[in-house]
Amino acid sequence: MNSKTILAIAALAAIASTGARADDADASQYVIQFEGSRTRAEVLAEAARVPTRRSQEPAGSRVAAPVKSTLDAQAVRAEAAQALRLGQISRGEASQI
Repeated sequence: MNSKTILAIAALAAIASTGARADDADASQYVIQFEGSRTRAEVLAEAARVPTRRSQEPAGSRVAAPVKSTLDAQAVRAEAAQALRLGQISRGEASQI
């Protein structure tokens, strides 16, 4: 590329960039005018009562009570081994079919 082409591209880029200017960050046009009828003390008193009406326990944090079983662990293992021998349950990769 010669210098005239580079200079023309730079000039075009400079002209194009001047059109993309941001407006001032003045959000005052979006502010809603609000006049409260309650005093600061009333609002603070209401805010102090909120925790008494809510549960301090996070949702789902309770743990279920353990289930009492009448079966013996050795009996369960023996039944599982018997079912495996009889082909009533699948074993290994065949169980994913």
